Amino acid sequence: LAVNCLDRHVEKSPNRVALIWERDEPGTAVHVTYRELLDLTCRLANTLKKYGIQKGDKVAIYMPVSPLSVAAMLACARIGAVHTVVFAGFSAESLAGRIMDSGCKAVITYNQGVRGGRIIELKTTVDEAVKNCPSVKHVFVAQRTDSKVQMTDRDVPLEEEMAKAASECAPESMDSEDMLFMLYTSGSTGKPKGIVHTQAGYLLYAAVTHKYVFDYQQGDVFGCVADIGWITGHSYVVYGPLCNGATSVLFESTPVYPDPGRYWEVVQRLKINQFYGAPTAIRLLLNYGEEWVKKYDRSSLKTLGSVGEPINHEAWQWFYHVVGEGRCTLVDTWWQTETGGICIAPRPSEEKAEIVPAMAMRPFFGIVPVLMDENGKVIEGNDVSGALCIAQPWPGMARTIYGDHQRFVDAYFKAYPGYYFTGDGAYRTKKGYYQITGRMDDVINISGHRLGTAEIEDAMADHPDVPETAVIGFPHKIKGEGAFAFIVLKEQTAHADRVKEELKTIVASKIAKYAVPDHILVVKRLPKTRSGKIMRRLLRKVVTEQSSNMGDVTTLDDPSVVKEILDAYQKYKEKSSL
Repeated sequence: LAVNCLDRHVEKSPNRVALIWERDEPGTAVHVTYRELLDLTCRLANTLKKYGIQKGDKVAIYMPVSPLSVAAMLACARIGAVHTVVFAGFSAESLAGRIMDSGCKAVITYNQGVRGGRIIELKTTVDEAVKNCPSVKHVFVAQRTDSKVQMTDRDVPLEEEMAKAASECAPESMDSEDMLFMLYTSGSTGKPKGIVHTQAGYLLYAAVTHKYVFDYQQGDVFGCVADIGWITGHSYVVYGPLCNGATSVLFESTPVYPDPGRYWEVVQRLKINQFYGAPTAIRLLLNYGEEWVKKYDRSSLKTLGSVGEPINHEAWQWFYHVVGEGRCTLVDTWWQTETGGICIAPRPSEEKAEIVPAMAMRPFFGIVPVLMDENGKVIEGNDVSGALCIAQPWPGMARTIYGDHQRFVDAYFKAYPGYYFTGDGAYRTKKGYYQITGRMDDVINISGHRLGTAEIEDAMADHPDVPETAVIGFPHKIKGEGAFAFIVLKEQTAHADRVKEELKTIVASKIAKYAVPDHILVVKRLPKTRSGKIMRRLLRKVVTEQSSNMGDVTTLDDPSVVKEILDAYQKYKEKSSL
């Protein structure tokens, strides 16, 4: 795999640019050729080996996107170690949970991160996390800033060691089904699951989808602005583009730093040909108006892509007409951490085939989507809706959940035996195209980040004054969805507002800042069935103001709870001018 991404390109065209690191400070881009990336990767690989990392060992990477973090992924692949990249915005507790679940022997991090003009303390977070992780033998620390951080016996200064290491490292020979990486993702139960991807099938699928969905041509500059902490960064910043010998942009900053023109200024300066980003960022930028886009020359753009959640019509139109000037192909791509790469997208297709706005449309080669009804029967024909399943395996599919194969079987293959269940609902149009309608379980999508509501509930349940919580998703203008929490307080609790603030802090420290609920509403009790199951459906109706059709409430333990919650919601709404 490492050879496919590096060595074969170095043999043919060593000076081709592999990575353009668009650092946080505008105008300070760093270009890294394939030869330089191979050198970095081999030195890093030899350093890992020197400190006892062997084939099959797990290594956590807690770094923002940079040439060194890409080299860290490739170095693990080269020596047969398994990387698990943890998004550098996750809290110490989230990081520790992932390290413990996967049994990492080492962590690779930076002293600090830089994003949107702010400093992020990475090493401090790692120190906090590894306190409770006996499996970690070494923490490799690279320098992103000049700031000195505290180093212990366990810590290894990465660049110093790499400078001493040999610049050649023979790649381990790997079986096609050996593990390549693990990536944690949220499910509908509380604990994140380590999705396992293997060598050959994953790389093939990432490379082929990268080439055909975006019509990538040799010499193009591919700009995927995702973080490597998510699957999009794995498949379309690192593995797909590098396998194809592409030039891939690493975007360290934010869409609004130093101003809302940043993406388009980068497109102009780096002459980006394909731009792949998230609807949440497009919705954010659309609020700032067109002048920030029109200020910059976007004539290099040929393909635009959208990923992370279904894109809404307004965002699609703005992306297509304002950013792409109505001349770029816009691909709305549907896929998941579990699928390894894009499964449904408007391209590839026949030349000039129609693209329907805000729709993923066409299955990729080898992907066989089916819609299922409540009774587990395949729904035939068009103009129908159902549970989206995939009928046959494809190379990029996840192989298991690390350490819990039963959970893997239960989550994806049990609901509809013989099919992979995506967890999403979809509509098949009259013409047979697919439109994704959203999750069918208790999973929400905040700014493109997938999060089980149970995870937020579990975090809040740690508060001593909060015996019960229920979290639901609600439509949010920028983020797509936000979290709305209903909480029950213990009887003697006087300071509800203080508890709310404490809950926000708990969620930020247990999960991440983006998981903090936008709204917290105190209620006397939650709507429950006689068997004690919380009816989140009713809470959703309250928040989306569809209380006139509550549907069947006969299974509620006490139907009067509905009016109680509605009254509390109305009061809250008036007070906080929702």
